[in-house]
Amino acid sequence: MTINADLRILARATPATTAPLVSPAGAGILHLGLGSFHRAHQAMYTAAAMQRDGGDWGIIGVASRSRTVVDAMHAQDLLYSVATISPAGTSLAIPGVHTDAFVGAAQPERVVAHIADASIRIVTLTVTENGYSYSPATEHLDLDDPTVRADLQGGAPHSTIGQLARGLQARAAAGGEPLSVLSCDNLAANGKHTEKLVREFLQALPSGEASEALAFLDRAVTFPSSMVDRIVPSTTAQLRDEVATLLGAQDAIPVPGEPFTMWAIEDRFAGGRPAWEAGGAVFTDEVGRYEQMKVRLLNGTHSLIAYLGALRGVGTIPEAIGSERIADAARAVMRAEYEPSVEVPTGVDIRAYETELFERWGNSALGHRTSQVGSDGSVKLRQRIPEPALLALGDGRMPHLIALTVAGYLSCLAPLDGFDPGAHAATMTDPARDRLASLAATARDGSRLARGVIGELRLFGAELAHEDAFIDRVGELVDTIRRHGVDAAISDALSATPTTTKEGRR
Repeated sequence: MTINADLRILARATPATTAPLVSPAGAGILHLGLGSFHRAHQAMYTAAAMQRDGGDWGIIGVASRSRTVVDAMHAQDLLYSVATISPAGTSLAIPGVHTDAFVGAAQPERVVAHIADASIRIVTLTVTENGYSYSPATEHLDLDDPTVRADLQGGAPHSTIGQLARGLQARAAAGGEPLSVLSCDNLAANGKHTEKLVREFLQALPSGEASEALAFLDRAVTFPSSMVDRIVPSTTAQLRDEVATLLGAQDAIPVPGEPFTMWAIEDRFAGGRPAWEAGGAVFTDEVGRYEQMKVRLLNGTHSLIAYLGALRGVGTIPEAIGSERIADAARAVMRAEYEPSVEVPTGVDIRAYETELFERWGNSALGHRTSQVGSDGSVKLRQRIPEPALLALGDGRMPHLIALTVAGYLSCLAPLDGFDPGAHAATMTDPARDRLASLAATARDGSRLARGVIGELRLFGAELAHEDAFIDRVGELVDTIRRHGVDAAISDALSATPTTTKEGRR
């Protein structure tokens, strides 16, 4: 698989100037989730589209809660730099595509008003898997979530799904101009998933209140699916200093990213779209296959690397993958346990893709932290492990290394009494941490912890909750990590994994 050459051209090999690459004629996109990934990924593709064709596809960026990026963007005329980092050096680009930015939690009514505005033709989202108010246990909108409940009762909505639904209600009432809602988060069939949750919110309203909005969705709103891929670590003081040297000016919010970037999109846009293909985006009816490949081979393996690395006391992904044992585990989980569950997209060389993954993880200049990759595992792993694990179990194969991934996650986030997972694990954040800690506090061993998390809490879905052999295997590996260390658990899982592997499905 080749790296996107057009996007590399934007991230010039020579130092960038403070002039933006483009100057939008207006805003046609509202983006929810003004984090680093959006600014290093979708914004760059949009810059490429407008650099080629011009137009009014500027982006109004909405931060969920934090004012840090919003205030810095306004102080810098809505400009920031994207630093593409590799062992060969750092290059900069300034996308310049944002026309405004604000904090959604502070102005939720403004989010609704922008969704209702006919000039906005696309709403995009990077709110993380945790931002969809989705219950893995029920596989529906979490109607018990306090924010969702409040949004259903009226007033300015604060949940992402509530904002989308209330905005679509207002747009329908204002004439119902066509609109597309494009998820850019790591969720299976993220377009259908988002549409389902929005419809469930509207259907939960009092009878008749949402009928116009639901008819509008049927008539003029699309929810394309997409797959996004670029490693974007956290910004550091060292990066700010390096960018200041290259720019000759201070940038408070530069965004680091690797050279590789990919965006596969379903071409179903009700009100038009930018020419994102100018930046190398792929429009395809195989988005689901790209999602499988990325979420399982990249993200699933990435999680294993992060938890094993953190438990070994390693702070970055390149350091972790530099360990021969962790690298062996990563190759084995990818090829023996994830690959059989993947339908490879047409034209993709799966071996070349996997080779490139290891090169990306080994990018020592990027310094992607194990604590960042390992955070929010309760939501991330729910998207990555159940289907591959169930497929293996259905074929009579125990997915030992997926079990090790879960055991590593539990050892990092819910350590049993007397076990110290180390400083890198301690800084991982997770919405389920308190619930996991309660289970760990009463669990006498790994088996009890695994049964409580997987079987009773159903953290990874209803089907895996009934797989007793898998739960027992996770518990065994938790106990091995606790008593003998993570290296012993890696050896245990590897020795039990067959060396022969299946090719990804085609």
